[in-house]
Amino acid sequence: MPGIIEILDTTLRDGEQSPGVNLCPEEKLEIARNLEKLKVDIIEGGFPITSAGDLQAIKLISENVKEPVIAALARTRQEDIDTAWESLEKARRPRIHTFIATSDIHLKYKLNKTREEVLEMAEAGVKYAKKYVEDVQFSAEDASRSDLDFLCQVIERVIQAGATVINVPDTVGYQVPQQFGQLIERIREKVPATDKITLSVHCHNDLGLALANSLAAIEKGVTQVECTINGIGERAGNTAMEELVMTLATRADFYQYYSTNINQKNIFRTSRLVSKLTNMLVQANKAVVGRNAFAHESGIHQDGVLKEKSTYEIMKPESIGLLDNRIVLGKHSGRHAFKIKLKEMGFEKLSEEELQKLFERFKDLVDKRQIVSEHEMEAIIEEELRKVPEYYQLSYFQIFTGNKFRPTATVGIIREGELIEEAACGGGPVDAMYRTIDRITGIQTKLMDYSIKAVTGGRDALGEVNIRLTDNGNIISGRGVSTDILEASVKAYINAINKIVKKRGGLYGDDRGGEDNCQSRRQG
Repeated sequence: MPGIIEILDTTLRDGEQSPGVNLCPEEKLEIARNLEKLKVDIIEGGFPITSAGDLQAIKLISENVKEPVIAALARTRQEDIDTAWESLEKARRPRIHTFIATSDIHLKYKLNKTREEVLEMAEAGVKYAKKYVEDVQFSAEDASRSDLDFLCQVIERVIQAGATVINVPDTVGYQVPQQFGQLIERIREKVPATDKITLSVHCHNDLGLALANSLAAIEKGVTQVECTINGIGERAGNTAMEELVMTLATRADFYQYYSTNINQKNIFRTSRLVSKLTNMLVQANKAVVGRNAFAHESGIHQDGVLKEKSTYEIMKPESIGLLDNRIVLGKHSGRHAFKIKLKEMGFEKLSEEELQKLFERFKDLVDKRQIVSEHEMEAIIEEELRKVPEYYQLSYFQIFTGNKFRPTATVGIIREGELIEEAACGGGPVDAMYRTIDRITGIQTKLMDYSIKAVTGGRDALGEVNIRLTDNGNIISGRGVSTDILEASVKAYINAINKIVKKRGGLYGDDRGGEDNCQSRRQG
C-alpha cells in the first residue's frame, strides 16, 4: 500500500556486471559507505559464489556498514547459499537473496528443467536460506516473460517456505509500463499472501523503460525497487536510483502517497564516485546527474532562469548536492578558505596531512589557472585521496613528435629513490610514453581502453584520462588528472602500473597487505 518505497541498491552486484567494470573489495566498501550516507535501505553487495573478490567484498561491507540491510545473491543451490551466509555472518542486518528462472525459455534452454523441478528447487532454496537468516528474498528470474499461473504458483510456494521479500524482475527489459503494471496487479490478485510480504521489482533498461516500468509497479502496490547508481548494469542497465528518487520527490503532487528514505543531497557526490571507480562516464544529458542537467545554453532559457529558476528548472541543483560557488578559490586564496570550501563540499573528516597535500595540489593548479572550479576541486580530491602505494613516481617526460617524425618519448621515473630513465618510439606520443614506461618497469600489459575528458571547459581546462589494462587476465584501471593531457596520460598509466605491483605483492613480492583480489570476471 502507499507509503515508503524501499530502495535496494544493486550497484555493487548488477551494476558491476556492466561490461568492463571490475571493482576491488576496497572500492566496493567505499561505494557501500557512500550508499549508507545516501540512506539506501538495502545494499546488495555482490554474488559471492562467483569469485573470492566478491566474497571478500561482502565480508568487508558486512563488518563496516551497519545501517542498511546487507544482501548477498545466491542461486537456489545449497553451496551458493552457504557461501552467501559466509559473506554475511558479521552483518548486523543480513539478507540472503536467492533466485531461479521461471520463464519457459529459460527452463528449456538454460536450466534444462521442468516446471515441477523449478518449483521444488525454489521452495528448497528458500527453506535452506531460512536456516541462516530470517530475511530471505526470492527472485523469479525473467518473471515478466513467465507463464502467469506458473509464476504465481512459484511465488505462493516460496512465501509458504518463508520468503519475506518477493522480487519480480523484468530481466531483459521487455515489458512496457501498462503491461508491467498489470502483471503486478494480477500477481497480487492471484496470490493474496503478497500483502503479508514485501513486493519488489527489478527492471532493466533495454528499451529505455526501466524507470517507467518501476513507477507503474509502484502504482500497483510494489514497496521495494531495485536500482543502481547512474542506472549502470547488464546490457543497457537498470532503473537509475537518482531518477526514481527525484521523480517521486519532484512529482509529489502525483505520487503524493509515496516517498523514499534517500538523503537526496548525497546523490550527486555518490554518482560521481561510482562513475570514477567504475570508469563509466555519465553522459552529459543524463537525467538528474548529467553535466547538462542544470545547464542552459539558449538565450531565452538563460533569461528565464535568471529571472526565476522555476521557469526552466523543475528541481533545484542543491537538492541533489550540487552547490553554488559561494567561495571562489583562486591564486590568492588561503588555507582557511580552502578548508571551508572542502567542508562545504562534504569533505570534513580529513587529516592534517591529507588537507596539506590537497592544498599543495590546489596551489600548483592555480599557478596555471586563475580560478579553480568545484568540479576541478572534486577531481583533485578524488585523485589524491585514493592513491595507491607509489612504487613508481613520475619525475619528468619529454616528447619529440611531428607530422613527419616518428614520436619518441624520454621518461624519468623514480623507483625507491633512484631515477631511472629510458626512451622509446611509438605510434603516437602516448604510445611512445607507455612503451618507455614498460621498458623501465619490465611489466608487459595490454591497453584495453583509453579515454579523455575535460573536467571543465576552456583552453586551460583540467583534463582527466582514464585507462584500462589487462595483466594476466586481470582488468586494472588507472586515472590521471592534469592541465596537460600528456601528463595526465602518463599519470594514469603509472597509477595502473602501481596497482599491478600492489596486486603482485610489491616490488619484490613481499607486500602481503596489498592483496586486493581484483579478479577479472563476468557474472551470469
